[in-house]
Amino acid sequence: MDLVKEIKAGNRRAIARAISIIENDESDAKSLVKKIFKMSGKSFKIGITGPAGAGKSTLINKTSIELNKLGCNAAVLAIDPTSHLTGGAILGDRVRMIESTDSGTYIRSMASRGATGAISSALRNSIRILEYAGFDPIIIESVGAGQTEIDISKIVDVTVVVFNPNTGDNIQTIKAGLTEIGDIYLINKGDLPGANQLFDSVRDFIGMSEKNPIILMTSAKSSKGVSDFAKKLYELMEIKKKTKKQSEKSRLDVELRDIVLNNVKNKVSTMLDESKMYATYLRKVQSKEMDPFTAAEKITKEIK
Repeated sequence: MDLVKEIKAGNRRAIARAISIIENDESDAKSLVKKIFKMSGKSFKIGITGPAGAGKSTLINKTSIELNKLGCNAAVLAIDPTSHLTGGAILGDRVRMIESTDSGTYIRSMASRGATGAISSALRNSIRILEYAGFDPIIIESVGAGQTEIDISKIVDVTVVVFNPNTGDNIQTIKAGLTEIGDIYLINKGDLPGANQLFDSVRDFIGMSEKNPIILMTSAKSSKGVSDFAKKLYELMEIKKKTKKQSEKSRLDVELRDIVLNNVKNKVSTMLDESKMYATYLRKVQSKEMDPFTAAEKITKEIK
């Protein structure tokens, strides 16, 4: 099977196999990405993030169906917590997306594996596979924990932050970073007590900021407001077409720096493992003859 050709034809088994290669085989992944790179960067990326329990999976399920009705061909990459036993993604939330899968949406779970989730190399390249297969937009759901929530905004064109009154979200507890990254803020589970109060707080506190984001209320369970949300996403995608090329250039700058820094780190790490000079300074630090800062300065000067 010509994998690249099959991906281009939209063969879902080929797409799944390609993403597995991206996740698990660094050498083959590089070879695959080199073949498709020129065709990448054209699809819109929508990041959907927010605290765990905000109902993101159900919301994405319904929203992808509405986007497809508007003429899109949506795909979803869901960044899951990693299973400590298997190293694979925990798939419980994906059960909630069966409806959108049946309607044509491609859905794939990826394990975060403790990496800086949203901007891991595997995620960037999995997006490229889906772009090459013709999906547009690509929705990325973050795990809703830690730095991943903020990092996701660095690789997408539109960032959606989802809050939910049931998890105790309020303006005092919402992380500062989340109040700065959103193009759209959604109060989901709008039928629950406290939803209107949270909506008003978010509108007053975040909506008046310089970025002037869109504030919406939805109830993914009953589908209330989901169609309006999908339309707003579609409108934003149209608006951002003007700046997409420049955004892509900035993202590639960040990616190239990441790759170079990672390569340098690995190279230096290997060099230190094999260096007698490093071993000598390490012994001096371990015996307290020299402090680690002085030792590091001397070692760094010696590295060519």
